[in-house]
Amino acid sequence: MSALASFGPVAVLVPVKSFGEAKLRLAPALGPAHRAELARAMATHVVRSAAPLPTAVVCDDAEVATWARDLGALVVWEPERGLNRAVEAGVARLAAGGARRVVVAHADLPQAGRLAWVARFAGVTLVPDHIDNGTNVICVPGDAGFTFSYGPGSFTRHGAEAHRLGLALRVVREPSLSHDVDLPADLVAFRALAS
Repeated sequence: MSALASFGPVAVLVPVKSFGEAKLRLAPALGPAHRAELARAMATHVVRSAAPLPTAVVCDDAEVATWARDLGALVVWEPERGLNRAVEAGVARLAAGGARRVVVAHADLPQAGRLAWVARFAGVTLVPDHIDNGTNVICVPGDAGFTFSYGPGSFTRHGAEAHRLGLALRVVREPSLSHDVDLPADLVAFRALAS
């Protein structure tokens, strides 16, 4: 990852799980093949939204790694770490490669626009989901030792972590990044917004 140093001080990290295992909570609305197709399409959109910043995908699935390389993303291979530890390892790897700020964007944001603006703040930037529960996008200093805590209520925990580390906190409620797709109702809402 040392090549990142020549690309500048900001990088994007996208955690992506196996497409075949993604979005299981959408099972009442979509069959396995359609869930995998949707997961891949949304992840592709998010990786492309990271341009022109250097982008890495943290994963533990060979198909995802191949997909990421095909899109021009670096692959951070972190098997069996769980989301939080995998993201922490990914941030550390990017920081070691020269990134002073790392934007972590989830792979299920079908309306995501360009992500570079998220890094234009010296502390921590949080972009919560539309109900101020989860953390859809976060930007942290690469060397801060930020402890990630995804899952229900992560928005509050990530804000508390920024304060614990003594980092300035900015919260941005950005509509294009606030709607993720986890549940059938999210899929209905996305389709309504897209039509």
